[in-house]
Amino acid sequence: MLFNSHLFLFAFLPGTLIVFFLLGKHREMAAGWLAFSSIVFYGYWNVAHVPLLLLSICVNYAFGAAIGGGRRNLLVWGLAFNLGLLGYYKYAHFFLSNLDRLTGLDWQIGKIVLPLGISFFTFTQIAYLLDVHRAEAREYRFTHYLLFVTYFPHLIAGPILHHREMMPQFERESTYAPKFDNFSVGLTIFFVGLFKKVMLADGIAGYVAPVFGAHASGIEPTFVDAWCGALAYTCQLYFDFSAYSDMAIGISRLFGITLPVNFYSPYQAVNVIEFWRRWHMTLSRFLRDYLYIPLGGNRKGKLRRYFNLMATMLLGGLWHGAGWTFVIWGGLHGIYLAINHGWHALKGKLGIPDMGIAGSFFARTATFLSVVVAWVFFRADDLGSAFSVLRGMMGFNGVTIPDFWLPKWGEFGAWLASHGAHFGTTATPVTGGEVNWIWILLALAWFAPNIYRIMGNFEPALNLPEEKPARLIWQPNWAWVVPVAALGFFSIINMNKESAFLYFQF
Repeated sequence: MLFNSHLFLFAFLPGTLIVFFLLGKHREMAAGWLAFSSIVFYGYWNVAHVPLLLLSICVNYAFGAAIGGGRRNLLVWGLAFNLGLLGYYKYAHFFLSNLDRLTGLDWQIGKIVLPLGISFFTFTQIAYLLDVHRAEAREYRFTHYLLFVTYFPHLIAGPILHHREMMPQFERESTYAPKFDNFSVGLTIFFVGLFKKVMLADGIAGYVAPVFGAHASGIEPTFVDAWCGALAYTCQLYFDFSAYSDMAIGISRLFGITLPVNFYSPYQAVNVIEFWRRWHMTLSRFLRDYLYIPLGGNRKGKLRRYFNLMATMLLGGLWHGAGWTFVIWGGLHGIYLAINHGWHALKGKLGIPDMGIAGSFFARTATFLSVVVAWVFFRADDLGSAFSVLRGMMGFNGVTIPDFWLPKWGEFGAWLASHGAHFGTTATPVTGGEVNWIWILLALAWFAPNIYRIMGNFEPALNLPEEKPARLIWQPNWAWVVPVAALGFFSIINMNKESAFLYFQF
């Protein structure tokens, strides 16, 4: 079931909310109802995967109880169960196909359908087992653990939750009573996210596939095509994931439960280190706390630090998908992070001062372009398509300016043509509309305050960065009701087709 569907908006969500608060005086029943509704939400996609989800929950609950009861040696078996489950469903075909290429063995295991959200509910439970092993968490009631894992706002595409953040909220009596503040904050964040998905991310989505699918059709995108395709995807993914993150937090707030922030204007980062503090923040936290630091972090020398960074990002790439494109994407970010840390160390040694506004502009531009190059691998179906787009971005496939731009540019276009610029039909259908989409969305991503800064006085999410609230401050009054209601109204009337969020496939 999609957040951006009429069934969810007008049936599932209001029905779940009403019953939840009607049962509010009986907290255990209300929590059980919310867990049951979450399982229904998950099963709507494919009911055949519900038994797998419940098996994972029951086994991890049993491991958690045993580890918390003193059998700490069972942690290895608990981790093996989770990684084995994830490995079979997500990576078996990838590893066997590569092994077949190396050895010539024709090993077949049949078709494996990837269960939706398996990466998220598996990582959530791995973090739980590790926290229990560290004596940082322990759960006695199965109902609350079931709700913790299946809680539908986060189940499909995050954020990755920590037991210690959620359980106190499930215990709190005030959670089970409706509050005006929660409704006003939650609906505002939800409608902003819905607008991002329906009007922005889906609006530019149609310009992406022709470029990234050109190579498979025997077409090599030229300079303008390639850059427009790469930037269109850069915008689509940004607003799509931002939309899901906002909608998840907004929906959860309706139930009186605050989720951790997972997306915080990452394209405004001045370096890749900061980018990963703003993009998929709960995954970054998981990789840092449960992989990078246990590997040794930065405690065992510089070379080991860079090795740990690379290993962490390679595994982070594989987490997103079983394919060499994701491995390269993760590897690129590992290299970026190593260079970034190395540059900071060199600056400190040499005493190089910050370069002010010019330096900040250069840093943001370099960071953004590095991220765009990596996104090409993230989006491409295979390495051939990725390298084709990158060759186009470097001009190796030729530079053709769309011919319909020539009359629009007037004397400047004529001057370019007279000095050798080639105007003609491009390999993929670049349009003026595409260019307008790109610059408008990039302007929003680069300069606009995010909803969490605008609502900073109302604690919209957990673990928010320490920044000053935006100059534009949200208040629960009519001056804000009207524009927020307009965003929601225009989003709903434009929901003429249901489109899944991009992070559903990871």
